[in-house]
Amino acid sequence: MRIAVWLFCVAMAGGLGAWPRSSYAEGFGPFPVRNFQPIQMLVLGMPGDRATVLRQGTFDVRVELADTASIFNELTPYSSAEVKFETLRSGLFFRYGLTDRFEVAMEVPAVYRFQGVLNGAITATEQATTGLSGARRDLKNLGYAYTVSPGNRTAFQGGQDQWGLGDISLMSKYQFVRQTETLPAVSLRFAVKAPSGDASRGFGSGHPDAGVGLALEKTFLSRWVTYVNVNAVFPVGPVGGLQVQPVVSAMTAVEYLWSEHVSFTMHFDYYSSAFHGTGLILLDRGVTEVVLGFNYQLQPHLLWQVYGVENVDFITGGSADLTLSTVLTYRFES
Repeated sequence: MRIAVWLFCVAMAGGLGAWPRSSYAEGFGPFPVRNFQPIQMLVLGMPGDRATVLRQGTFDVRVELADTASIFNELTPYSSAEVKFETLRSGLFFRYGLTDRFEVAMEVPAVYRFQGVLNGAITATEQATTGLSGARRDLKNLGYAYTVSPGNRTAFQGGQDQWGLGDISLMSKYQFVRQTETLPAVSLRFAVKAPSGDASRGFGSGHPDAGVGLALEKTFLSRWVTYVNVNAVFPVGPVGGLQVQPVVSAMTAVEYLWSEHVSFTMHFDYYSSAFHGTGLILLDRGVTEVVLGFNYQLQPHLLWQVYGVENVDFITGGSADLTLSTVLTYRFES
């Protein structure tokens, strides 16, 4: 684990720990994580979500800002990749409760690629712990790089300091089981992605995608809530000229309700790859990640979330290096 992420979250937890404990409060849900690896992010991502839906007439507006550092360096006789940059992904998310069991949502993302600000902190942490990674050592003299060429053909590239609209996603969720003493809440999720991003500049796939998933949620021991998501995404058409396959993702999370306004959440997430047989690890490998962060209800209708995403070694080579994100959600009650 990157010590930077853990120290950051532990420090925040220590500061918030001064708040007194109070009675049981409903959980705030998992973080809206997805596979932030910049190439895999071109395919529809179904973010982490809870099973319960908004009450009829309730409207949520969510703003998310996620900074992801990516670094890859591969060279084979037939393929090569040099990637060293950060992706700043901002998302505007709208969600509305049509009935007490059915909600609809839309996400409008924007993506900015730049040299980044996390490299120094990550380098120092690696040198002090596990040692500098091979890719970071090999590319230490490069400030920015983005060229991915499977089969000696450039499939993905992009210039520094480029900004663009991403692919817009439309989502819905139907809760068909309510939580009881013995049963978890269970919902069925659907999503489609519209090709609104500029594929020629690497801000979209150029094709629509569709996804379906299940979300489960169960409270136990008054202050603990567990969440499970399982999703399947079906990309349509090639991405970067490469054939793609269905993607499976799974998330399990546990949330501890510290007080009525504060909670801490930890995830374990898995994502398969949309690509196969390219000869590049960064494209062909899946991703396993750990997520840690907190939820803080600033006002009765305003929620603030901060989380960090760190790759783990169950599958190596295909994940982004580190993601830090902050989210604000405002709820309009009917």
